Amino acid sequence: QEHMVESGGGLVQAGASLRLSCAASGTIFRVESMGWYRQVPGKQRELVATIIRAGNMNYADAVRGRFTISRDIANNTVFLQMNTLKPEDTAVYYCNAGIWRTNTRFAMYWGQGTQVTVSS
Repeated sequence: QEHMVESGGGLVQAGASLRLSCAASGTIFRVESMGWYRQVPGKQRELVATIIRAGNMNYADAVRGRFTISRDIANNTVFLQMNTLKPEDTAVYYCNAGIWRTNTRFAMYWGQGTQVTVSS
């Protein structure tokens, strides 16, 4: 099965922390990128953070300094440590990955989404 499995969402108060995890399954030749996006009802999905194969990371301005993306290369897993959460961080968070299944077959994958709710 080729999919992404997310975990770690929940309901927290403002100022709290949460850690999201997302693991890629199936045969993997190479992971090019992994990242997190979020979406609220009525708005487009937006980038939160990404990490590419070389290790370079990119963050949305709204989360820079509060969120940290990291990965476990051996287990094809990406994490998002979210600190000092704000009510405006409330959204469904989706992980994303660009994966070579073989040296000729590449595809982008999305997780099922996990709800993060931050109360004020």
